[in-house]
Amino acid sequence: MRHHDFSLRQIQYAVAVADLRNFRRAAERCHVSQPSLSAQIAEIEAALGVQLFERGRRGVMITTAGSELIKRMRRVLVEADDVRKSAQRFLDPLAGTLRVGVIPTIGPYLLPAAAAALRRELPRLAVVWLEDKTKALVRRIRHGDLDGAFLAMESDIGDFAYEKIEQDPFVVAMPPDHRLGRASAPIPFSRLRGEHILLLDEGHCFRDQVIEFCSRGGVEELSFRATSLPTLVQMARANMGITLLPRISVPTETLRSDLVTRPITRPAPYRTIVLAWRRRSALSEAMRKIARTVRHAVRHPPATERSAASGATGPDAGKRDEDT
Repeated sequence: MRHHDFSLRQIQYAVAVADLRNFRRAAERCHVSQPSLSAQIAEIEAALGVQLFERGRRGVMITTAGSELIKRMRRVLVEADDVRKSAQRFLDPLAGTLRVGVIPTIGPYLLPAAAAALRRELPRLAVVWLEDKTKALVRRIRHGDLDGAFLAMESDIGDFAYEKIEQDPFVVAMPPDHRLGRASAPIPFSRLRGEHILLLDEGHCFRDQVIEFCSRGGVEELSFRATSLPTLVQMARANMGITLLPRISVPTETLRSDLVTRPITRPAPYRTIVLAWRRRSALSEAMRKIARTVRHAVRHPPATERSAASGATGPDAGKRDEDT
C-alpha cells in the first residue's frame, strides 16, 4: 500500500479554509489554533508540491491548482464519511441520525405525514430536516452535508439514486367568482389561454415547471412574484390573477382561503416527488426504507385529506389518479 505524505485531517483543514476564505475562522471551525492549522496547510502544500492558497491583504484566495484539488478533497471527505456511516449501518442500518432536505413547495405538505410515519415505523431513527431550494439541496448532498432530500424529479437533480414517492399533478386555483371556477369539471388546457398567472420567484423549481407548461398555451405571467405558495394563494384570493398549485398542497392551502381549485384535463401537468441520495452512499438501503415508509403515508392519507386533495367537487371528488 502506497504511503501518503498528507492526512485526512490536513484535507479537512484545507477544505475549511476554502469554505471560509479565512485561516482564523477555519481554525475555529476545526477546533485548533490558527498557527497549528497554518502549519498543517503548509505541510499538505509541501506534500502535494503546489500552493493551494494565496494570502493577501484582501484575504485568502484559492489558486488555480488549489481549486481543482479542493474539489477532489471534498469528494475524499464525503467518501471518508461514508466509510464511518457504513460501519455504523452494519450494527443497525435504521438507527442514528440522518440529515434530509426538502424543497419549500413540498416540505409543509409532506413533512407532517412523513415525520409521523417515520417516528412510528422507524423509532430508532432520528431525522434532521432542512428546507431549501433545489440547487442548494443538491449541492449539500454532493458535499456530504445532507444524506438525501425530497425533490421534484423534473428539476435538475443530478445523477442521484432515487425512489419515487408520488406523482403530483398541478391544479388551477382561483377566486370563487372566477369564470373558470363556475363548473366542477376539470378545466381543458385551452381555456387557460389569455389568463394572467401568478408565479413563484426565481430559484423555485416549481416556477420553472409551471412556466414550461404555460408557455405552450399563451398564459401570461404577472410581474408580481411570490416567495412561497401561501403568498400565491393570498394574491390569487385578492383577484390579482389565477395560479397553479401542486395537488399535495391543496388540503393545507384551501383551509386558509376560499379559493376554488380545479384539475386540468389530461394530459395534466405534474411533477414527480422523489427521495434522492448519492449513488454510492452507505445509507442507500436506509434511504429506500425511508422512501417506502413515506410513500405509504402519502398514498394512504385520512379520508378527509383524500377528498380535499382531489382538487375537484362533484361525484368524482376524493378519487386519486390511477397513475399516482
